[in-house]
Amino acid sequence: MYRYVDAGPAPSATSEAASRTMRRTRRTGTAPELAVRRALHRRGLRYLVDVVAPGTSRRRRVDVLLRGARIALLVDGCFWHSCPEHGRVPKANREWWQVKLHGVVVRDRDTDAQLASAGWLVVRVWEHEDPEEAADRVAALVAARRNA
Repeated sequence: MYRYVDAGPAPSATSEAASRTMRRTRRTGTAPELAVRRALHRRGLRYLVDVVAPGTSRRRRVDVLLRGARIALLVDGCFWHSCPEHGRVPKANREWWQVKLHGVVVRDRDTDAQLASAGWLVVRVWEHEDPEEAADRVAALVAARRNA
């Protein structure tokens, strides 16, 4: 099992622009998440938003929870969750960012394990994925789990 590694205190921003960007970063309700939620809603799926999945740590929240089908959907940003296609480590404070972003990935795997052990099917969607295709995939999983 993975253990979360704290990267320590954040270094000072290297510029005012970087500082502004960090302040504006949202934890929930991001554009990719909203697009996936709208696509799910158009397919008739109803869900809870930004909640703790029953049976898991209260410190871990999921973006979209489909209770009946027991599906936990997480929409991951390419930067923060180290997308293999688009994830890049900033050049400034590189070592700190490597530890920080690795810690996020380790925490993601631990969250997946917690959700799975509590009986939830974990579905992760990258922010660059087509929201309609992601919603189709989730809708198919919901239908399969209802019929099982």
